[in-house]
Amino acid sequence: MGASVTSRALAILGAFDGENRALSLTDLARRAGLPLATTHRLVGELHRWGALAREPGGDYVIGRRIWQLGLLAPVQSGLRQAASPFLHDLYGTTLATVHLAVREGLEVLYVERLAGHVSVPVVSRVGSRLPMHATGVGKVLLAYAPDDITTDVLKSLTRITAYTITQPARLLDQLKRVRAEGYATTGEEMSLGACSVAVPVRHGDTVVAALGIVVPDLRRQLPRLVSALQVAAHGIGRTLASVQWK
Repeated sequence: MGASVTSRALAILGAFDGENRALSLTDLARRAGLPLATTHRLVGELHRWGALAREPGGDYVIGRRIWQLGLLAPVQSGLRQAASPFLHDLYGTTLATVHLAVREGLEVLYVERLAGHVSVPVVSRVGSRLPMHATGVGKVLLAYAPDDITTDVLKSLTRITAYTITQPARLLDQLKRVRAEGYATTGEEMSLGACSVAVPVRHGDTVVAALGIVVPDLRRQLPRLVSALQVAAHGIGRTLASVQWK
């Protein structure tokens, strides 16, 4: 049986990602694995509905209607609402890049980021996905993930920088320490010149997100940053109890 119309339309929407935010019709067909004629017809329907928008140069981008629907997701309306004041407090105190992230499959999904002109440059953006094994927030989420997720991640520990942890036994040891100490760190494992520390955000007994900070060096300020993150994470978890969250 061939792919349904729904699955084809979803394949077109799924062709967009953080590195491909604007795509031509030909690129959409190629990335979605669909015939050009089929892509043309479905893109037309998605455009009329508002799921896609067309730029002056002819490329397609995600439309406002998808953005409006995304705002209804609990991770947006609940988690970000609860976290917002604590993220701003963290940024105001540290002037460092502050991340809020959740696990999406085998990757980290960044749902919020605050940064300024003096913050360390990072590759993450709101809505972007990065490997769990190379990020502070990712290690936190992986430490509390189901065993099958950990097993799958350990099968593909991609080297991103010279400092990325690619040995399964070493990563497992780090995850054990995360659970024991309550925080995770990275040292230039995702980006050179960027170190991070992250802690879990709990809703009851369940880890639902990770909160992290990126700085040039952790050696002198690790205890202070861990303390600030844990206070903020506790506040977010407490607030989650009073807002819509699933």
